[in-house]
Amino acid sequence: MPSHFFHLIAFAISAAVVLLVTPLVRYWGLRSGRVDLPGGRKVHDQPMVRLGGISIFLGTLVALLIIWAAGGFIDASGTHLSSADEYAIWGVTLGGLAFFLIGLMDDFFGLSASSRLLMQAIVAGLAWQVGVSIDFLTIPFVGLVSLPVWISLPVTVIWLVGMTNAINWIDGLDGLAAGVSGIAATIMLVVSLFMNQPAAALIAAALAGGALGFLRYNFNPAKIFMGDGGSYFMGFTLAGVGVIGLVKSVTTVAVLLPYLILAVPIIDMSAVILERLRSGESPFTADKRHLHHRLLNAGLSHRWAVLFIYALTLWAGSLALAFAGIPSGVAYALGATVLLTYTSWRVRRLARHLSR
Repeated sequence: MPSHFFHLIAFAISAAVVLLVTPLVRYWGLRSGRVDLPGGRKVHDQPMVRLGGISIFLGTLVALLIIWAAGGFIDASGTHLSSADEYAIWGVTLGGLAFFLIGLMDDFFGLSASSRLLMQAIVAGLAWQVGVSIDFLTIPFVGLVSLPVWISLPVTVIWLVGMTNAINWIDGLDGLAAGVSGIAATIMLVVSLFMNQPAAALIAAALAGGALGFLRYNFNPAKIFMGDGGSYFMGFTLAGVGVIGLVKSVTTVAVLLPYLILAVPIIDMSAVILERLRSGESPFTADKRHLHHRLLNAGLSHRWAVLFIYALTLWAGSLALAFAGIPSGVAYALGATVLLTYTSWRVRRLARHLSR
């Protein structure tokens, strides 16, 4: 059976599990009082269950376990992967589990920023130990550079922890983090398959199915939030797939692709941190400086702010398709540019209308 068939099955299983489980999680959350109250920086106006990450995690995990039990992880030729490759896959999967549990503890008990970062760094270090490691970097005017162990470890930890929190930080509007993660995971699925990395693509397929299935309940007006458990799980998994599926390809272009696919949350987090530091504040101080807050302040509706960021994410991902050399990748990039241009025009038009 072609290995690509397993990727489609993983996507479908994950989406189906999320669609079935999310209402149950919401019901349990309402009955147990596990809700997020409105007020402060929050834009919702009624109590919301914030445990939807449970269904995203279960959907992804169930899909991977079923595929693994059915035939194991195989490459494009249909042969089983090496032990090292399987270790890396389980490193991402089990690392995602650990990050999910950290986020779930934060949802339940409210952890301090320092304790969250410490636990995240420890898990990221363990993931590096089993093969989820960045071993190469692209240096301007130099090219691809192999990293010694003492540099590979901190670089990998920064990437895994940083990307996890980048996704968590954009989880501020209905459907935003789920949509951005679903778009990014879908693009990683396509690029990983093209780069002959079917195992990483399998994780991306399961995550994409779970994220996009969750939008059924999370898009504005949302019925449930994913919470820190969901955003931590998706952020770490996206970062991990980028490492084992693209960075491991050991080409200058492939090493850059994860940063391009995830450019929107990366740039948003970086800009906010720099502005906080410039203001003499802690980089972990919660505020309304994120892109989605600025779009709302400009007068955009909730939905238009989310759709604009979707278009921006899709555009950045389409550039990755073009740079990867995927057939018709340039056409996809041009199409996404047209979509982004139209969305930007509508956004500016709405902002001017509302400012009158």
